[in-house]
Amino acid sequence: MGTIVLPAIIVAAVGLIFGIILTIASKLMYVPVDEKVAAIREALPGANCGGCGFAGCDDYASAFGDDPDMSPNLCPVGGADLAVEIAGILGVEAGDVEEKAAMVMCQGNFGVTQQIMDADRIYSCRSASAFYGGNWACPHGCLGLGDCQRVCNYDAIRIVNGVAMVNRDLCVGCGACTKVCPHELIDLVPKKMMVFVACKSVDKGAVTRKTCENGCIGCMKCQKACKFEAIKVENNLASVNLDACKNCGLCAKECPTGAIVNYRKKAVAAKKPEQAAKAAEA
Repeated sequence: MGTIVLPAIIVAAVGLIFGIILTIASKLMYVPVDEKVAAIREALPGANCGGCGFAGCDDYASAFGDDPDMSPNLCPVGGADLAVEIAGILGVEAGDVEEKAAMVMCQGNFGVTQQIMDADRIYSCRSASAFYGGNWACPHGCLGLGDCQRVCNYDAIRIVNGVAMVNRDLCVGCGACTKVCPHELIDLVPKKMMVFVACKSVDKGAVTRKTCENGCIGCMKCQKACKFEAIKVENNLASVNLDACKNCGLCAKECPTGAIVNYRKKAVAAKKPEQAAKAAEA
């Protein structure tokens, strides 16, 4: 009997000692938890995309503990609703949240440009860029190998006909795609803006014409057409001042190569009663 009781007593005593040690250690090493920071972290979506300017959701939430004046509207994934929720936790005003979306500043698809070398064994844009700048005629264009598509957690970007395209309805503006593009062709722009120069080539017009039919040739027709001084041509490339642009689309109409994209929906004229009747009969 004694051979059983004695080990049991020893085990119980050791457990008691370790319990006391752990209790003391927890008291000495206790780090107070900021309830607001914990609540904000719980509210954040957990995307860890870095769109807020921090390494991830944990860092963004922790920043509120160090700086109570931190803006509650930096998370592009959560948008305005999350900003209001965080502001409620902090007891401050949410402020305006400007929705943004990624925009690929290139239209160099298979129909308007061409590949100049065989790169079948290269599977990433970064690798292609390191290999003589890529296998496309335009050295500034989209490499079309899908690095941006692979990092997007929202299925908002696809490679279509050799060039990346963004679904603005699905894009949350997290900025993950902008960080992986080796040619820096993807910009985050306000969703309210509809007119963009979808080209980053700074080559002279004659060179651009030979490499891509949709490239900007620096002809300045867009600059002359704009009534708001919102577009300028510098270094052979047009660019839009988003603060001055009114989304009128005049520059896009004047662009001879189609380098300027206009997402503005065209107004559909209402049918006259007699036209509507004929359409219904047909």
